[in-house]
Amino acid sequence: MPFCTKCGAEAGERDRFCRRCGTPQPGVAGGAGAPRASQAGDALSPRGASILCYVPWLGWLVSVWVLLNQRFRAHREVRFHAYQGLYLFVVWLLGRWVVDLWVKMLFRHNIPLSSLVEIALLALWIFMLVKTSSGERYSLPVIGELAERSL
Repeated sequence: MPFCTKCGAEAGERDRFCRRCGTPQPGVAGGAGAPRASQAGDALSPRGASILCYVPWLGWLVSVWVLLNQRFRAHREVRFHAYQGLYLFVVWLLGRWVVDLWVKMLFRHNIPLSSLVEIALLALWIFMLVKTSSGERYSLPVIGELAERSL
């Protein structure tokens, strides 16, 4: 029977912490000194990573993470969704900045054109979330071609 490394109290073989003093026990999964079983993101499936690339306004972070992660380097499908999600975010940025600037310069009135562009892109993000979560690969007209070339 093992004993606590700090206080010497009896500990069970599967105890992660001492019952008396609360010290993490070495050699037990999750205890101090135990080897780390997995890295961050190992539990994320390729399909889950593909879906997360289309989360509105935050999917670009996941896309960059997927493209830099060694685990997904061989997953062509996941990398396609990462590129497409990243390019969709770039289109949103351009739409927000460029369309808003053109409307202000040309019309001098507050026309909600940039808001309509943002709503359309939000609908496109949601559409891609639904398509990807159902396991379908959908290539957007221009963005999908760029993503395919980036692979």
